[in-house]
Amino acid sequence: MVAISPQRRRDYSGVAVAVPVTVPYQRYSIQSAHWWIGRALATLVKNAGIRQLDIDGLVVSSFSLAPDTAIGLTQHFGLSPRWLDHVPMGGASGVMALRKAARAVQSGDCDIAACIAGDTNHVDSFRRMLSSFSRFAQDAVYPYGSGGPNASFALIAANYMRQTGARREDFGKLAVAQRENALRNPHALMRKPLTLDQYMSARAIADPIHLFDCVMPCAGGEAFLVMREDIARDLGLRHARILGTIERHNAFADAPMQVQGGWAVDIDELYGMAGVTPGDVDFVQTYDDYPVISMMQLEDLKLCGRGEAAEFVRESTFTIDGTCPHNTSGGQLSVGQAGCAGGFLGLVEAIRQLTGAAAATQVADAKIGLVSGFGMITYDRGLASCATLLGKS
Repeated sequence: MVAISPQRRRDYSGVAVAVPVTVPYQRYSIQSAHWWIGRALATLVKNAGIRQLDIDGLVVSSFSLAPDTAIGLTQHFGLSPRWLDHVPMGGASGVMALRKAARAVQSGDCDIAACIAGDTNHVDSFRRMLSSFSRFAQDAVYPYGSGGPNASFALIAANYMRQTGARREDFGKLAVAQRENALRNPHALMRKPLTLDQYMSARAIADPIHLFDCVMPCAGGEAFLVMREDIARDLGLRHARILGTIERHNAFADAPMQVQGGWAVDIDELYGMAGVTPGDVDFVQTYDDYPVISMMQLEDLKLCGRGEAAEFVRESTFTIDGTCPHNTSGGQLSVGQAGCAGGFLGLVEAIRQLTGAAAATQVADAKIGLVSGFGMITYDRGLASCATLLGKS
């Protein structure tokens, strides 16, 4: 058998990430996913100062777009891209879209790519999506009374607590810090202060998961542009640089219970490619469908050692003005989870941070940001992991 040596990744020089866009979220919406994606596209065009047909690349992430995919949107919106992709990958969608678009721009397959995520949320749409989310959901979860990810993440959280000594108070500290950050974000749906006492006394959902461990489904859209750096300069657009990215799927498949994600496989390559260390990161945006997954990412991204996230949480504030600013928009736990747009939330916030557009959530003197994605839960684990390091231009 021939041994295949991994090829060294090419860097992302010459690529700019710009024009962060959020279409303000709504708890419920009678609009379609097309409407939310269209609003995001229109805002991208307006804020970039370009024509719609200047966008010659498009990547779309959505769970509620069916029966359409990205190709149908080209006709709906009058686009004629020469590069197209569809990435309905939940919490991993943002970084995956960024990676694909950046390589398309580098190769000359397109010059300006719009990366857009949007989902609607009708009164009963979340339950319907869960019932048919995957064959695992249809065959092994939903028929037995588990209508969503709460039970799966309860098993993951309980096992993580046993192995690491993490407590509910540690999960609570992350949730409370994110709520404090959200109070400064006009897009956040949850804008009442949250105390640790309120977190601890909230009703149980699937022990040890309680109410404030869970994201709130909603409707919304997120978007950004990926383009040649010279185009960004010519347009006068503030932009961020891609220092490095990784993605890994179905990592540690033999583990009886998920205790880490694919980040752990490739994290050294991410920092090596970027030429930075974890200590150089000014803020971090983790995918936070549950606090336990954020803690898992803190370890796998090497912000602390293996099994040391609980102690790291106790020693850090995670607030915008404090130590280790984390999910500075408030994250999904306080902003809301707009389907696949939730996988774009941290990345769009990171672009704002690095282009000085974060306003009230701005981290002082932010130069390097770390964004991670996680998603596509089956009955016992999330399959997709990805991360990117972005730098101020």
